[in-house]
Amino acid sequence: MIAEEGVVPVREGQKAGPEIYCFWHQCVLPCAFYFRASRAVILISQSFDGELITRILRLFGFDAVRGSSSRGAREGLLGLAEVVESGHTAIFTADGPRGPIYQTKMGPIKLAQMTGAPIGAFHLEPKRARTMRSWDKFLVPMPFTRICVSWAQWTKVPIDLPAEQFEAKRRELNGAIESARLRAYAHLGKAAL
Repeated sequence: MIAEEGVVPVREGQKAGPEIYCFWHQCVLPCAFYFRASRAVILISQSFDGELITRILRLFGFDAVRGSSSRGAREGLLGLAEVVESGHTAIFTADGPRGPIYQTKMGPIKLAQMTGAPIGAFHLEPKRARTMRSWDKFLVPMPFTRICVSWAQWTKVPIDLPAEQFEAKRRELNGAIESARLRAYAHLGKAAL
């Protein structure tokens, strides 16, 4: 596990609090394993694929709120706001469900503004993985491979943030997740994709 200076990472098995976590869609599988004991709730799209993912994540101990940037966005945000307000962690695949890759959607920023919860940015990069030919370059870790858990700076969004400043906060969060990803690559000695 690595973390930027001043960042206290959430460790595997640690019970998470009323926070928001964001990562890129490609590392859903390593994240599902890493956060399996956290009792976090993840936003999953309302698509057929989303239903399959929801069923799989429930096997790992997660619950899901259904919605995405393209369908059911309002319901998804309200559901995650209830999750955070009840003291649990909400998780976003920041560039999901359809990309573009490595580009954060606005949902995490809106949720943070609604709830006052900080946003944790991280990336889990397997040393050896199969990269799928999908928009997100989905990672399937090889058995027994080492996985680098990389945490970046937290993003805090004031409750009274004016709407015209949302984009700047979205870019800040995007930069944090990318920083975590690139640090993980460097730590493992891999070339960035």
